[in-house]
Amino acid sequence: MKGHILALSTQMYGCRVVQKALEHILTDQQASMVKELENHVLKCVKDQNGNHVIQKAVERVPSVHIQFIINAFKGQVHRLAAHPYGCRVIQRMLEHCTEPDRRAILEELHACSTSLIPDQFGNYVIQHVIGNGEEHDKARIISIVISQLLVFSKHKFASNVVEKSIEFGADDQRAEILRQLTTPNDRGESPLLGLMRDQYGNYVIQKVLGQLNGLEREALVKKIEPQLTQLKKFSYGKQIAAIEKLIYDSHTTDGHSDSLSTHRKTSSRLSLSELNTSPSSTDDSGTPTSPSLGTQSSRSSSLPSTTTSDVEGPMDQRKQNIVFSTVTTPMSECNEGLQVPALENPDLKFAH
Repeated sequence: MKGHILALSTQMYGCRVVQKALEHILTDQQASMVKELENHVLKCVKDQNGNHVIQKAVERVPSVHIQFIINAFKGQVHRLAAHPYGCRVIQRMLEHCTEPDRRAILEELHACSTSLIPDQFGNYVIQHVIGNGEEHDKARIISIVISQLLVFSKHKFASNVVEKSIEFGADDQRAEILRQLTTPNDRGESPLLGLMRDQYGNYVIQKVLGQLNGLEREALVKKIEPQLTQLKKFSYGKQIAAIEKLIYDSHTTDGHSDSLSTHRKTSSRLSLSELNTSPSSTDDSGTPTSPSLGTQSSRSSSLPSTTTSDVEGPMDQRKQNIVFSTVTTPMSECNEGLQVPALENPDLKFAH
């Protein structure tokens, strides 16, 4: 393999051999192997096969031997975070790099987070920070989400970041999100109705219902119930049925199981397992597949990362079915020759 690491790394099957070698060889051998990729880092990052080798190097090789990889990202974080393969590598760097290197990456991310939140690929990186970052990093990003909450909630990609903010935000941030979602505008119109009938916004409402407890949840349910009557006049199907089920569950929990019995009898409801569908990172045969995004909703194509951390993979099936179906794509070891990793038709929908 010596002298051929670059060629192997960008080859469909060769990249698997390189990854496996990095998992088992000694540190000095790792250093010698990855050294051959110096001056070719960005080429590998943007390659459908090579990016997996870079990810594996970040995960397995001591940082002292991969500083050239980290240096290649300096000043390039915005562009690479919005790249279908680069966004995966950045997630691995946030997980495995030293604190100074991680901080440098985060500062570049903060500088462009407003444009990454609605980005088709950048949203995965932002979600990763919200789900796994330090409190002050989360707070900075969530404050931006709150500043454009209603717009982001109806956006195909940004709405996933809104959901992540609801899940991981501090109590005061969650309270502000709830306030904005339920406070009528100057014309006396509640945002709830518009969000509930929006193909992406309705999942934000579902997330709020799933996160609230006790009196806060009951108060929200009372505001949602009157809107359901209006929504029954339209054909929103499973989306509204899912909200009804969540509301019914809240009533059952609090001893009010009869209040929505009519909805339960007349609506086709999503099961809770369907509401939290997450494909695993490998199939039974060991073939890598699109990794899980955990509890994230799915309104877009599959994608980004290669391990099972919280924000790194496809959005689940719930929202995929709204627009079109997707293709399962191997991510962990190497893609099986696909030119683009399980993306929707790029002519149909992009964040911008």
